[in-house]
Amino acid sequence: MRLKIDLKAKNNFKVPFNYNHILSSIIYSKIKDSNLADELHSLNSYKFFNFSQLDIPKRKVVNDGIISRNGVISFYLSSPDDLLVENLVNGFVDDMEVRFGREKMAVTKIEALKAPQFSEKSEFKTLSPIIVRDTQEINGKLKRVDLAPCDKFFKGVEANLVKKYCKYNGLESTDKEISVYSEMAHVKRKRIMIPKGPNTTYHRAYMMDLILEGNKDLIDFAYDVGLGEKNSMGFGMIYSCC
Repeated sequence: MRLKIDLKAKNNFKVPFNYNHILSSIIYSKIKDSNLADELHSLNSYKFFNFSQLDIPKRKVVNDGIISRNGVISFYLSSPDDLLVENLVNGFVDDMEVRFGREKMAVTKIEALKAPQFSEKSEFKTLSPIIVRDTQEINGKLKRVDLAPCDKFFKGVEANLVKKYCKYNGLESTDKEISVYSEMAHVKRKRIMIPKGPNTTYHRAYMMDLILEGNKDLIDFAYDVGLGEKNSMGFGMIYSCC
């Protein structure tokens, strides 16, 4: 299930370039069931939700962020878990205000979007960048590195999606298959900063056009949960472009 959430500040305000952690904090704060929120936050495994980058319709880019000229922003949130989405809707409805950093914003609209009907070969674009990592030896030490789009990148997307599907459905394995690839017509690298305690982590992720071909259950699941890693931190949301 997918939601579109509209927010409005009293005046124009500045959105920092790196805001994933702010949206993540808003989402956790709106999960009405506190036990569910705590359980999700403590999981070291998949959390089965994702969200998009912000849509800022009237904007001005400045050196340290993006100014929303009319204070209006929106984003999409998606999950295969209807209970989680219901908790979020109730949380937003019960308190129609959020804090975006230091800015108080009104929740002006929450819209549940009808899921598209996908074919066994469907075209998508990203609403938030995809990250895929690999373990490589660098200077004699094993390190996790962010991959650029290549065969290993797309194979990683496919394997990650199947693992998430099995985990969510309580399966040890599945014979369902999917192929994920791109014509590389609209690829843009994004450098995303995520605060982690006193430190910060930078990730290299990619906005792009995509084709998903294979089992429709996996395609539906990809639409709900996102592609690649770190979906619950705002990576890998896709939308149907046809």
